[in-house]
Amino acid sequence: MWGKIYCCTIAALLLATAWAAPHEGHDHGGHTADHHHHLHHGKDEPHPSHEGATDACHVLSPHNADFAFSLYKKLAFRPEAEGKNIFFSPVGISMALSMLAVGAKGSTHSQIYSSLGYSGLQAEQVNEGYEHLIHMLGHSREAMQLEAGAGVAIREGFKVVDKFLKDVQHYYNSEAFSVDFSKPDIAAEEINKFIAKKTNGKITDMVKDLDSDTLMMLINYMYFRGKWDKPFDATLTQKADFQVDKDTTVKVDMMKRTGRYDIYQDPINQTTVMMVPYKGNTSMMIVLPDDGKMKEVEESICRHHIKTWHEKLFRSSVDLFMPKFSITATSKLKGILQEMGITDAFGDAADFSGMTEELKVKVSNVVHQAVLSVDEKGTEAAAATTIEIMPMSLPDTVMLNRPFMLLIVEDSTKSILFMGKITNPTV
Repeated sequence: MWGKIYCCTIAALLLATAWAAPHEGHDHGGHTADHHHHLHHGKDEPHPSHEGATDACHVLSPHNADFAFSLYKKLAFRPEAEGKNIFFSPVGISMALSMLAVGAKGSTHSQIYSSLGYSGLQAEQVNEGYEHLIHMLGHSREAMQLEAGAGVAIREGFKVVDKFLKDVQHYYNSEAFSVDFSKPDIAAEEINKFIAKKTNGKITDMVKDLDSDTLMMLINYMYFRGKWDKPFDATLTQKADFQVDKDTTVKVDMMKRTGRYDIYQDPINQTTVMMVPYKGNTSMMIVLPDDGKMKEVEESICRHHIKTWHEKLFRSSVDLFMPKFSITATSKLKGILQEMGITDAFGDAADFSGMTEELKVKVSNVVHQAVLSVDEKGTEAAAATTIEIMPMSLPDTVMLNRPFMLLIVEDSTKSILFMGKITNPTV
């Protein structure tokens, strides 16, 4: 008999909306004393050097970026993606698969690492890279709220290898809890409560239709709530047209802000690139292909474009018109991951003996959900006024009134936290 593991990756993103009170400190539940000593510091202790942590993150970042663009293309060019929004957390999915690999052996393990671009890395480098990444992402709480971590829901009575649980707790900030999968509705309710708590109520009903044979569910979450560095003025928001495709126009609430932004118009790739920063180390990179050129940009875009664009950005006055929107995107990734080379994990050749020695198990599915909300504020309605000194020249105009791509990039770890394409802001 084969048991089933269910891998569930969640990325909840709430951008530029009302700001919750910051946490007083990290939740260190379950970490060993050595882990505390290694990465964390007390309230009154000096801040430890992040140099080693940053280096460990940067080992992963080029591979994670390549994986992000490969996965984007798989999602974008499926027939059912035509006319749809795309939104996902590449680093969240990479993190979930790396956590799965902790329990994998043989070709099951090597296929996961190969698809992520980690073939040249040792497991210790990957796991420590994520330990440091999660630590670094959690260190900008005054400027933004960014939570990353994991959960393992285990069938009551099912034995999991202790080293697996300790490793995913130590490296992936994971919490283990038991559920009764023989009662799928109750199990789904408990798991959804865990997900809702970790995503501040943004994802509440993700897990449905659980199989009563499920033995374990791996959950990965990333929750980001950013404050615009320069908020939009809500009184300037007006109704405007957004051209979904040549036959479809929808009405949107179009925000407007005139300010100094980093921008680059790329004549070779026929696209305009602009950075809209959040407070802290995170920015939204907007990629607006010239009219009718989205497919060409999607086919060619890779991490080298991002690097080149970063190098060529220059500060300029811009009239930015951006739609307000809130979207939820759910992706079933099993078929796509199989296309990317992860085949054994889902079939009878699966070797997860690092996870359980009790019986043979395989992954039944990988589901990912991401939520994106964009509005003017980015902070509580504070009575703050930002005055920028503007040059006399006429500003450039960036009008997001047709489909555009976006990437949420965290600078200190060089991580693409989220990416996607806004095809229709109203759905």
